[in-house]
Amino acid sequence: QVRLVESGGGLVQAGGSLRLSCAASGRTFSSLAMGWFRQAPGKEREFVAAISRSGGPTSYADSVKGRFTISRDNAKNTVYLQMNSRKPEDTAVYYCAASVGRPITTVRSTYDYWGQGTQVTVSS
Repeated sequence: QVRLVESGGGLVQAGGSLRLSCAASGRTFSSLAMGWFRQAPGKEREFVAAISRSGGPTSYADSVKGRFTISRDNAKNTVYLQMNSRKPEDTAVYYCAASVGRPITTVRSTYDYWGQGTQVTVSS
């Protein structure tokens, strides 16, 4: 069993920056591919970013490419999402997720464990 706990959400003005963190426990962190998803009110949960088990390859949704950066520290069992140049449409609950047995994945259904989510609100 893997436990994921997100932190760092809050209110930020448009154009501002915020960094989310997700601390994992319960399994060797370097064996997990990690990802961030988000869900806005009335919308489906959508892919934001993913990072491989090694921290090398990454993948981003087109809507955040060039503004968000995913990274991980395997020594600290933590994955991060640095969000710059925030837009009001980035407002959502952001979820951290872990996938077992895959090097990297962007598909929601391939993630095995999820955090409880953290609210991010961008004001215009």
